[in-house]
Amino acid sequence: MDINIALTLGGVMAILVGMALGYLLRLIVAMSRKGSVEIEVKQVLLSAKEEAQKIIEEADRRAEVYGQELHEDEREQSERFKKLEERLAKKEEFLDKRQLDIDSEVAHIKEKAEELRVIREKTNKENEFVHRELERVALLSTEDAKEELVKRVEKTYEGDLLARIKKLETNGENQLAQKARDILATAIQRLATSTAAEMMVTSVPIPSDEIKGKIIGKEGRNIRAFERSAGVEVIVDDTPGSIIISSFDPIRRQIARAALESLIDDGRIQPARIEEAVEKAREDINKITKEKGEKAVYDCGVFNLDPRVIAILGRLYFRTSYGQNVLQHSIEMAHIAGMIAEEVGGNVVVAKTGALLHDIGKAVDHEVQGTHVEIGRKILKKFGVDQRVIQAMQSHHEEYPYETLESIIVQTADSISGGRPGARRDSAENYIKRLEDLEGIAKSFPVVEKTYAIQAGRELRVFVKPEEISDLDAKKLARDIAIRVESELKYPGEIKVAVIRESRAIEYAR
Repeated sequence: MDINIALTLGGVMAILVGMALGYLLRLIVAMSRKGSVEIEVKQVLLSAKEEAQKIIEEADRRAEVYGQELHEDEREQSERFKKLEERLAKKEEFLDKRQLDIDSEVAHIKEKAEELRVIREKTNKENEFVHRELERVALLSTEDAKEELVKRVEKTYEGDLLARIKKLETNGENQLAQKARDILATAIQRLATSTAAEMMVTSVPIPSDEIKGKIIGKEGRNIRAFERSAGVEVIVDDTPGSIIISSFDPIRRQIARAALESLIDDGRIQPARIEEAVEKAREDINKITKEKGEKAVYDCGVFNLDPRVIAILGRLYFRTSYGQNVLQHSIEMAHIAGMIAEEVGGNVVVAKTGALLHDIGKAVDHEVQGTHVEIGRKILKKFGVDQRVIQAMQSHHEEYPYETLESIIVQTADSISGGRPGARRDSAENYIKRLEDLEGIAKSFPVVEKTYAIQAGRELRVFVKPEEISDLDAKKLARDIAIRVESELKYPGEIKVAVIRESRAIEYAR
């Protein structure tokens, strides 16, 4: 037991001794580390002081350099200011001297002005004295003497003055008349266009005479369908290489020509195909009128017109006046009006535009009531055309007074274009007018769908609405139309009135 206690005590003492030795060893290590840290801190502080000293020295050096530069700039600036002060002083001295010279000149001028004023007053007094003396001696005032002198001159040279005035008036009238003739002659000479009248027929070339049989069709079925759809007369004769389309309406001839050419190119000629070709040609005619209108305004140099006005203008390409193409007539007038306006000092643009649009009402006069002048004025007002242009075009038939110089120019250009030999044919126009009246009588009946005057006006074909009229009523309608034609028109020979009532039943197999 004693041994165990002794061993235990010995172990405890050993532990205590070990702990003491460990603490002592740790204390020694810590003291050594503290000494090394202090040494490092001192070294860092020493390095920082050395670096700070270097920075201070460098800053001092730079400050010294900057100070020298500033001192040099200050010196240069001071020298510049000194030179500027010297220049200003010299300039001020010069201005003072100049002011003295100016003051001297002004004083001299004032002296001269005063001398002139004294001389003028003296002269005026002397003139008044002379006038008073003259009036006293002559017993007349200045105005009375002047009037007496004029009377004596007039009395002495009265005959010479009258002859001179008369001569001046005669020469002036002759010169003005000659100038007017020269202007008109120059305008006509500068624009010498063709005056060939429009024909009533159109020739359609064909590749071979074999196609004529297809156009006629079995028992004439195709040609009858074509004539009915297009409203023209097709003449198939022995003339090689062509077929003739006859109609007084140029629009119908154009539609029929385009449709027939399309059918010939396609090769399929039958009633159904004919109707399709004619309808397509009617649609294409709108493109043609637009192109013709655009070409007309471009050729005449007239711009800034509404596209709808240009489209209506293009329709005149298919309209004639006494055998003269109306669109070509309008283009010709525009050129002539421009030439005359240049010579007499008028507005060239207004004159040319008024001349080009003067007959635009004829494009729709068969659709709208009124004269073509009144219709044209309404069209131009509707689409916002310049009022000066309307005033220029409205007087070409003297329905309105001449309000501007351009209105007289347009009327003169119209007379020049239409009055040249060969430009118009009265008989052709009367012929077309008779055919139009013939169709108009038939169209006046409400049950009529469409009507065509063919065979040079010897036959009138009338197509009626089958659902609104019976066969018996159709015969009565033909008689009524014939009676109206006999009572209202004058014509040679006789006119055949054919009323056609056709019913179609259409179904589709699907």
